[in-house]
Amino acid sequence: MIGDGAIFRDGVALRDPKAAVRDGDRLALRLDPPQEIDVAPEAIPLDVRFEDDDLIVVDKPAGMVVHPAPGTPSGTLVNALLAHCGDTLSGVGGARRPGIVHRIDKDTSGLLVVAKTDRAHHGLSAQFVAHSVAREYRALLHGAPDIGDPRLRGLPGVAAESGGILRIASRIGRHPHDRQRQAVLTSGGREAVTRARVLERFGSPPAASLASCRLETGRTHQTRVHMAHIGHPLIGDPVYGARRRLPARAVPEAARAAAEAFPRQALHAATLGFVHPATGAALCFDSDLPADMAALLGLLRND
Repeated sequence: MIGDGAIFRDGVALRDPKAAVRDGDRLALRLDPPQEIDVAPEAIPLDVRFEDDDLIVVDKPAGMVVHPAPGTPSGTLVNALLAHCGDTLSGVGGARRPGIVHRIDKDTSGLLVVAKTDRAHHGLSAQFVAHSVAREYRALLHGAPDIGDPRLRGLPGVAAESGGILRIASRIGRHPHDRQRQAVLTSGGREAVTRARVLERFGSPPAASLASCRLETGRTHQTRVHMAHIGHPLIGDPVYGARRRLPARAVPEAARAAAEAFPRQALHAATLGFVHPATGAALCFDSDLPADMAALLGLLRND
């Protein structure tokens, strides 16, 4: 609101979000009326896992953008939600993002919760800010992180926890030389914490692995950036792992070929848990791996 010139001190618009306030200042907030939705409903099928008057949980397929943006004006999850929910979505997210509380990348599949009321939107947003939402991703990685690896222990912010968990804490922000990427930064950016645990290893020494990645925060590309940062990028990731290949003869040739041809980052939002903002009930949802990741996993297992 400060950036939009909508907050005033003694009648003068504030322009600096870091400006100090003083005893006696009179502050005014200009609350503009909600913007009209300028996104068209589209009858796109949705995999709905839960729905009531306050919110809806959907399992998003890979390839679907969450909300319209330049270059993707239609075919998004928001277009589908407008057709499914009508005009009941919360307007807190803005005209092109009604109901959207959090996002996952276009080519990441899995679970999302969307607010249908402003009450639900504020309540869910508060839980995301407090890091109390349970989010677990399943990822197929190049290699297998080993908490005993001295190289990993030497990385700043990387630490071993009980249960075979590798905790990665860093600051993530725009890459200084490539605005399309995110990067681990020594200063600036925002705090990001991921806890990764290897569930299965493939090959000896491991050429690939299936990992569970639990997010304490939710930064753009967080899982992808953190896994690449520790030297184990996601299979199929065109941005953070494009040059990586599975070593020859380390896994079945069919698995190696499938991994090289995998058309997206092998990442799936498998678990989503939160407290219902209206009823107070604890809700948790799980989603099986989509067909493409399940098929690649089967080849790595040599099933």
